[in-house]
Amino acid sequence: MKRLVLSFITVLALLGFTTAGFAENIHENVGCGLGTMLLEKSKDSILIEILAATTNATLGNQTFGISSGTLGCRQPARWASNELNQFVAANMDSLAKDIAAGKGESLDTLAELMKIPSGGRAAFYSKLQANFAKIFTSENVQSADVIDNIVSVALS
Repeated sequence: MKRLVLSFITVLALLGFTTAGFAENIHENVGCGLGTMLLEKSKDSILIEILAATTNATLGNQTFGISSGTLGCRQPARWASNELNQFVAANMDSLAKDIAAGKGESLDTLAELMKIPSGGRAAFYSKLQANFAKIFTSENVQSADVIDNIVSVALS
């Protein structure tokens, strides 16, 4: 097993230093991650893409890269932080009341967690209030859906 891992690392290192014919499609075909970053300047071939994909999958680093916006990955625009998820889940009732009223402490906290600039908060609150039915779509709506709906309303 040690020999296999050592061989794999050696091949990666050798291929990583090959700079003729850059792999232009590696991000398209393999995605982001450590393997892609290590091999992106390597000669374009199916072997390079397989090694990059295998490295990404073996190390499990694409998930980290996507959630953190590193390793050549782009964090999704509709990313909700863990704090935001926890806050909305724990405060659904008070958040619904404050959005319906267009003001309130839980709405202030929501805006803070979503990094809404203080100068744009009044408009943000009004927009949420005007679209309450689009945010809280049913009595049993889940907190993740509420967050998605808030982001959709805010971006429209």
